[in-house]
Amino acid sequence: MSVTITTAHRLCPAPSDGSLPADPALVGTLLVQAALAAADCGDVSAAHELVARAGDVAHAEQPGHDSRAAGIAHAAQPGHDSHALGVTQAEQPGRGTGDDELVFGIDVVHLACALVAARLGDNEAAIAAHLRVTTGGAWSRLPAEHRAAHLIDISRAYLNGGDHRAAGHALVTADRVAPAETRLRPAARAALTAVLNAGPPRADVAGLAATVGLARP
Repeated sequence: MSVTITTAHRLCPAPSDGSLPADPALVGTLLVQAALAAADCGDVSAAHELVARAGDVAHAEQPGHDSRAAGIAHAAQPGHDSHALGVTQAEQPGRGTGDDELVFGIDVVHLACALVAARLGDNEAAIAAHLRVTTGGAWSRLPAEHRAAHLIDISRAYLNGGDHRAAGHALVTADRVAPAETRLRPAARAALTAVLNAGPPRADVAGLAATVGLARP
């Protein structure tokens, strides 16, 4: 974890003028990964700082916007507006111009806020941040694997909050978006097992369980 965070700091020192790094998508993604690593280790301060700096990078791409906005720090608060800003694959060096998938942007950072909150045990904030992004237009522009992986991860927040029905729905949706994610990732199988153990599953959840070779005890 320390290596990831150190690398993130070296590639993206805290800006004083809101200027963008040479490759905002790469640096922003690294900051997000470092924030998640910090959250996994229970380092609340580092996790919040790193995800806020990822938000700075995303916001700085919008001319005239205050990139030091405290909005990222409040991204998990109800009522926060999620702007569909970001870097698409078509805008990346070496990418084709016909690919409009979002690879980095403020919505990607808000999804990271949801996962940071979940890993730090704030399931209510995690779900609120998750719902804001997944009901917005930018959600469908994220790569399918990113959406599925996020849904698998957020299912744990639902499980921890006692909402097994929503957890099952997240897993079924992930399987429809990118089946390989739910059928190969151990986290998906663990979450699905927890849903099955909670009681009689819905038909779609039972169908997914049968597909991946799980049976309710």
